[in-house]
Amino acid sequence: MRHATSLIALSLLLSACGGGEEEPAAPPAGDEAAPEAVAEPAAGAEAGTLEWAVEGAWRGEQAARDEWRNPRETLEFFNIDPSGTVVEIWPAAGWYTQILAPWIAANGGTYVAAYFPTGGEERLERFRDEYIARFSDPLYGTVQMTEFGPETGPILPPESADAILTFRNVHNWMARGFAEKAFADFYAALKPGGVLGVVEHRLPASVEQDPRAASGYVQQDYVIALAQEAGFELAAASEINANPADTADHPFGVWTLPPVSRVAAPGEQPAADFDPAPYQAIGESDRMTLRFVKPAAEAESDAGEEDGGNG
Repeated sequence: MRHATSLIALSLLLSACGGGEEEPAAPPAGDEAAPEAVAEPAAGAEAGTLEWAVEGAWRGEQAARDEWRNPRETLEFFNIDPSGTVVEIWPAAGWYTQILAPWIAANGGTYVAAYFPTGGEERLERFRDEYIARFSDPLYGTVQMTEFGPETGPILPPESADAILTFRNVHNWMARGFAEKAFADFYAALKPGGVLGVVEHRLPASVEQDPRAASGYVQQDYVIALAQEAGFELAAASEINANPADTADHPFGVWTLPPVSRVAAPGEQPAADFDPAPYQAIGESDRMTLRFVKPAAEAESDAGEEDGGNG
């Protein structure tokens, strides 16, 4: 119950931030909370493999979301090296931490959780502390913590991360007016050749983009433009997390769909005639899955200039 209370408080607090309605950086109660770690290998999976991490018994009921989130296929598409330094931006209660941290720890890498700043807010500090406690089991190795937000400094020392991953967060940064800073921070933290993996709710290209992303949906081209403006190159796009049944025009934005499944706008009572069944049938949102890279040519160019200077 403590975890559920913290999740509800954080959801209400973050929904009030920014200029428009935004998805909480933390999930609603009951959706993402991680069970106690149980270091049991998956049947038939070799310990330390991605399959082992995805099928691990410690994930419990959270594995039910795999139907929509496709973690194994998504991480394979991102070409993640588990022996490197991998940063997850705003992991919330840790749905992906359950997979990434054991996999990375088993391969000698470093998992970094870039958490939202608490700003001295007791509720946020409690939520962060519960996250740290939840992933203190040896199964997860040493989860390193850093902060990322509209006024934070570098996520990590420059060019020290091999990969940065973020799942369904771009609309939050747009709502709070720091999407450009976000991608610039990622670019600075990644090594040349490093990977930025992005999964985000997708708005059809035919629908006008709200700069504040109040519906929770973002055009794929808009996300690509944000990344390219920061210096990234688009390496590949995938339909791994696509859902053709999602029309992206729901009465309460993307949060009308599971797992949030809103039946009214925040602070309002549900309408007597509102039927959530059609939205439940759609499932989770249609999502873009994009892999960007920080150009390696930057480092090569610098080296070439140094060599030329010695001539």
